[in-house]
Amino acid sequence: MVVLGVARLVLLGHRDSGLPGSPGGAHHRALAAVDAAVVARQVAAIAEAEGAATVVHDDEQGIYGHPDHRATWRIGAAAARLAGATGYAVTIDREHLHVVAPDAHLVHGAARAAAVGFGRVTAEIALAVTGTADDLARKRTAILTHASQIAAADVPAESFAAAYGYEWYRRTGVPGVLDRLGNAHLVAV
Repeated sequence: MVVLGVARLVLLGHRDSGLPGSPGGAHHRALAAVDAAVVARQVAAIAEAEGAATVVHDDEQGIYGHPDHRATWRIGAAAARLAGATGYAVTIDREHLHVVAPDAHLVHGAARAAAVGFGRVTAEIALAVTGTADDLARKRTAILTHASQIAAADVPAESFAAAYGYEWYRRTGVPGVLDRLGNAHLVAV
């Protein structure tokens, strides 16, 4: 929370479901197994309480097919509709990564582990957001907090900006806060 500057954290009591087909998906608290409508109402209530005009969630493919990411799409997209908020679905621009960071992004390994494709083609993406060098340093630090899954060698500092310099989104609803960022670039609409 401190690294990212998060002011409030609400835990809803669910756990990681693991990769597709793993035993974790059968756990009674696995996020992939929840009733998405129930959790969407909880998330919408939080968004409304915070006065949020935006809900950010994964895209419907779960970026690389991860069951929890697919669940966050179902939950987040519904929560955005319920709250009357703009929905931004996080994705990956696989064409961009193929050019600037072939096989250097964590999503490459995750997609191989799940035996699925990943991301979107550039034309399917509404918005790409870049950050400053300080933003990227915080992003790398946040990624490395997953020490049980990611080692520093997996995200080398010298090539981090090439692989992780953008965040890509598909948008549902009217242009919102991410569209108004000074470093946002409309890629396709």
